[in-house]
Amino acid sequence: MTAVEQPGSKRPATLANPRADRIRQVAALAGRSARKRTGRLLVEGPQAVTEAVRFCGDDLVDVYISETAWERHPQLVAQAQSATRWVHPMTDEVARAISADCQGVAAVVNDFRTDGLPRLDWSFVCVLTQTQDPGNAGTIIRIADAAGADAVVACAGTVDPTSPKVVRASAGSVFHLPTIVGVGFDEVIEWARARSMTVLGADGHGSIDLFAAQDGLENIDLAAPTAWVFGNESHGFERIDTDLLDYLVSIPMAGHAESLNVSAAAAVCMFATAQARQRLG
Repeated sequence: MTAVEQPGSKRPATLANPRADRIRQVAALAGRSARKRTGRLLVEGPQAVTEAVRFCGDDLVDVYISETAWERHPQLVAQAQSATRWVHPMTDEVARAISADCQGVAAVVNDFRTDGLPRLDWSFVCVLTQTQDPGNAGTIIRIADAAGADAVVACAGTVDPTSPKVVRASAGSVFHLPTIVGVGFDEVIEWARARSMTVLGADGHGSIDLFAAQDGLENIDLAAPTAWVFGNESHGFERIDTDLLDYLVSIPMAGHAESLNVSAAAAVCMFATAQARQRLG
């Protein structure tokens, strides 16, 4: 996936054939089978590609920028050219052939996921169980990053974190913290117990009031090593054994809304932990 450079020019030849094999190969990375076969994934959009350029290092394979985006995002072009020699100008038509959602900017990177739980004593992790919507999964990864989590664990049955939609929804946060895959929920619980982590599940029917816990009125130390567990958008925790959780925590609501979107709930819960950890110093 390399471009032919023009003699005497820092800018390689513009890719102009949307049906070229290289372009088809890049576009195919939107599919899980191609990602699995190649060990590479497609990154879409200026924000996510910027983070890939900044954080992927040698795992950054290629960057593709349309002629329009080349003029619109000069800083990204400069950063990409500093990170790799493989920065390819392309026509807007080629950009659309790669991805209708890339806004003229795309990249190919090596798979960032980690198979299996590491032997590390992390103190704040986010656990996704059966989360199916790519937008929710990506947003939760972004929230975990912003809240200072050490890692995200995507249990079996959760949407593939390498999906371009997840990567885009994370705004590149998938490149900022480890994402663990290929583990069952029981294995995560065993791993957390071995590290004396409190396992909290966010559930609208939970018996523990999160705000009371923040005020010290519940017997939960949010600043202690914690694994926050979030469930399926429609079924919640129906498909996992909640007896394995230490506490089911609910977010009190004053209005008439029946529940919160899982990513909104994740934001409230993980920032409650972030605030408690900050207070502890």
